[in-house]
Amino acid sequence: MEPSSGSRDARPVVPPVAAVLPAGGSGERLGGATPKQFCAVQGRPLVSYTVRAMERVGWISDIIVVVSPENIETMKSIIEKYGHKRVMIVKGGITRHRSIFNGLKVFAENEFSNHLLQKPEVVIIHDAVRPFVEEDILSKVVMAAKEHGAAGAIRPLVSTVIASAADGCLDHSLERARYRASEMPQAFLFDIIYEAYQQCTDYDLDYGTECLHLALKYCKTNAKLVEGTADLWKVTYKRDLYAAESIIKDNLSQQVCVITNVKEAVAQVGFLLRESLKSQIKVEAISISLSKNDSHLQNILSGQCYNFICINDKKCVIQETQQLVDMLEKSNIPLLYPVVLILVHLDISENISFSIGMEELTRIKKFAREVKKKNILVYGLLIQYKVRIS
Repeated sequence: MEPSSGSRDARPVVPPVAAVLPAGGSGERLGGATPKQFCAVQGRPLVSYTVRAMERVGWISDIIVVVSPENIETMKSIIEKYGHKRVMIVKGGITRHRSIFNGLKVFAENEFSNHLLQKPEVVIIHDAVRPFVEEDILSKVVMAAKEHGAAGAIRPLVSTVIASAADGCLDHSLERARYRASEMPQAFLFDIIYEAYQQCTDYDLDYGTECLHLALKYCKTNAKLVEGTADLWKVTYKRDLYAAESIIKDNLSQQVCVITNVKEAVAQVGFLLRESLKSQIKVEAISISLSKNDSHLQNILSGQCYNFICINDKKCVIQETQQLVDMLEKSNIPLLYPVVLILVHLDISENISFSIGMEELTRIKKFAREVKKKNILVYGLLIQYKVRIS
């Protein structure tokens, strides 16, 4: 099931994997009138980052976002504004477990949805307020769930857990080395977790919080525990929003996409640039024709890359650049933060002087002024490059 390395287009050879994102919390611990999943981080609702993280994983077929009835229209507007795909909104229940159960029902109960979605073999359950989940940990819990029936991410306990007596004094403490904090994501064979919810008592549905416990209690399924990374934490308090904002800002400056055409000399420069940058930042390098609808580039755009270097050897660069600008606009990426677009004109002619003229430079400057209004910052670079002939 795990996609081949470096490919977001890969699909599993088994029935699809789906994801259920409970997003019905009221955010009482955060404070304020806005539930935490809808709080803006760098101008974008937190839940949108989590949905985008799921969308980046090509082998997740459906993303179910479960929200409270009063927030359904808000979630619809977020999906429309940010162009989310493969997403279905489901009305949540009065508790976390009841909301998750409602999310699972869209695969199994006709009366709960206008049309049944294809039942997945494995379903991922992940909090909508944990936006920094990566494909690697998703793949690990899914593969573990296929083998064991259930799996969940865990982290070492940071603080010692103690129990208090009825009089408020210390009763006992737990040996921290033996225990772990249960995190998200979790994954289950769909039939197991759905059966567990069907058998749940009202008490479990109203007061329980741990999905792995339900699989054990009602289906005798011992979950495989998978060591997670430090970025799986949950946004709970106001300080967590500031931390999330800091991480997102840092991530924006850590990725660049190098785009070249398929011409050998141009692609070679793109390769050399990638090799020189990859030790410092994450680099995606692709050789395409922007006139074609390239799925790899579309995946990069959906992955929220904000820095692009376009290398070409054409005298007129505006036309192809405009195509990239159009794609960026459709992706809604510039709605969030400025996109940096560096145009590298590669002069491989035998002339001593650059072949690009002042007239073309003037057009580029005018183009840059126009797209700046769309939050896209265009810079130009001229390079004279001699191809070595062996």
